[in-house]
Amino acid sequence: MIYMDNAATTRTAPEAVEAMLPYFSEYYGNPSAIYSPGCAGKKAVNQARRAVAAVLGARQEEIYFTSGGTEADNWALKAVAEAYAGKGKHVITSRIEHHAILHTCDFLEKRGFEVTYLGVDGDGLVDTKELKAAIRPDTILISIMFANNEIGTLEPVSEIGAIAREHGILFHTDAVQAFGHLPISVEELHIDMLSASGHKFGGPKGSGFLYIREGVKLPSLLHGGAQERGRRAGTENVPGIVGLGAAAARAAESMEERAAKAREVRDYLIKRIEAEIPCCRLNGHRTKRLPGNVSFCFQFIEGESVLIMLDMKGICASSGSACTSGETDPSHVLLAIGLGQEEARGSLRLSVSEENTLEEAGFVVEELKRIVAKLRKMSPRYEDFRQEAFLSGKV
Repeated sequence: MIYMDNAATTRTAPEAVEAMLPYFSEYYGNPSAIYSPGCAGKKAVNQARRAVAAVLGARQEEIYFTSGGTEADNWALKAVAEAYAGKGKHVITSRIEHHAILHTCDFLEKRGFEVTYLGVDGDGLVDTKELKAAIRPDTILISIMFANNEIGTLEPVSEIGAIAREHGILFHTDAVQAFGHLPISVEELHIDMLSASGHKFGGPKGSGFLYIREGVKLPSLLHGGAQERGRRAGTENVPGIVGLGAAAARAAESMEERAAKAREVRDYLIKRIEAEIPCCRLNGHRTKRLPGNVSFCFQFIEGESVLIMLDMKGICASSGSACTSGETDPSHVLLAIGLGQEEARGSLRLSVSEENTLEEAGFVVEELKRIVAKLRKMSPRYEDFRQEAFLSGKV
């Protein structure tokens, strides 16, 4: 198997698995208990909290564990809406956010809030001038993702954070794709809240966190016990949190090296696909992109067919967000960057990690060339295109 769908989920790191195991069967006590097995769990949770905080340059008291990025996104937006409704009911986000943000914004709109959805350019970048123009006296929150999960574009988070801070507006960023893969300083970037998910950087599924800057007063999303210093009820998922902490520590230690390896394979794939497969388009910014993201659209074919045929060769890829798999409509991200419906349906995302090799990448390119050529032979649209090109003297 050649696994190139790391944006959907990553292999749980061996360090994370090893760290988690004792908390399933040996130190299984409730971390809220005062006896030794419980205290061991509480100590491990706090150690993981310190590890996560260190990656962000944050204080450990500013890290709150969740079940993943979706819960963290929901918590940030809904809690700000509840806490700051007296100040205003206007939120700013972008059209290419993950559905955990977009659907939550829809939820807020149905409850009387107004949401401005910023457009993006052809590379998927938010225009900070448009952001400034969208700010109103009643704006209480700006939520813009750190990096797009489909096309890999890195947003101008530093500028956005500075604009939000200048206007006294809270700034939240969905960093699910970026945390553990890129350096992030919440202080330097003026980030007030940040969401992340463990399984995107070598941690287990069902684990995540929300960073909440000290001084930001947010109510709980879940009500019940006094866990997470009274802000997130429910018995802690100790093994999951321990695994997340171990993955975060691993990410911090080897981030530069892992990113360099991923970029090498990413750039190799992009160079060969562009050179050897006609009628294709690279999605996302050419340089301001995640280390492992390769996103293309191929004209005259359906991306789902490409995925099935790649899978038959043992290659795991995707056509976009794993959270929208099975939907018939084209990606909202690809439409937002200006692609037409037909072109957007021919999308393919390869998301590589440091574990992928150039040899694997070469095999994928060769198979992709064969698959695209085969599908186009069955496409009436492609035959029409070839005939038109021939008659016009282009081929």
